[in-house]
Amino acid sequence: MSFLDKLKNKTQQAMGRGKEEAGRQSGDPRLESEGRRDRAAGGAKQVGEKAKDAVKETRRTFDS
Repeated sequence: MSFLDKLKNKTQQAMGRGKEEAGRQSGDPRLESEGRRDRAAGGAKQVGEKAKDAVKETRRTFDS
């Protein structure tokens, strides 16, 4: 499940970048803001996934 979550987060970040650029090109500040928000949310979720991976790796190291 972790791989799929990471993929979803990366997709959300990419879509956010697209919206942000589209808003910038069209002069639509609302779309640009929505893109920044999507990109930030995807990034925050990605940090959470990396933290979970670090905890799993630590447990694996000390359980051996």
